[in-house]
Amino acid sequence: MTRTRDPILDLLAPLRRYAFALTRDRAEADDLVQDALLRGHEQRRQLAPGKAPGPWLRAILRNRFLDRRRHDQAQSRREAQFAQLTPLAQDAPQDDALRLSQLRQAFLDLPDDQREALALIAVEGLSYAEAGQLLGIPPGTVMSRVSRARARLRAFEDEAPARPALKIIGGRDAEG
Repeated sequence: MTRTRDPILDLLAPLRRYAFALTRDRAEADDLVQDALLRGHEQRRQLAPGKAPGPWLRAILRNRFLDRRRHDQAQSRREAQFAQLTPLAQDAPQDDALRLSQLRQAFLDLPDDQREALALIAVEGLSYAEAGQLLGIPPGTVMSRVSRARARLRAFEDEAPARPALKIIGGRDAEG
């Protein structure tokens, strides 16, 4: 039982050379040939009977190359546009978590009456009258306590740079 040699096997070397000429990269050329052969196999019914598969496969290979190049160019444009929208450096999320933890502790360190009044107004969303009624004090006293609590938290925020800071390693604020 003798098998006839598949004519596609004779086209592998010329297809690889052509793909290499297009891509200038051996690995990419091999991928392109494989892609073109797969596409050719999927669309083999389009090849007219008795016609040489060489020109048809080279056309598929070239079209696949052009499709990939267009895809890569579009991807590069999208990435460039995204890069323009993205800042060069971003603050580390742990800095925000640390800062939030410090602010939470400052809130918890407020005197009880100020912390309670601020929580009712700022967190729970009660009016001064409702908070005063709940606490059994006049609304003006609630206003005063909330004002003093906010002033203490503002002072905490203003003092923040004076606190010992974490050592920055790398990033835009690092020393050169």
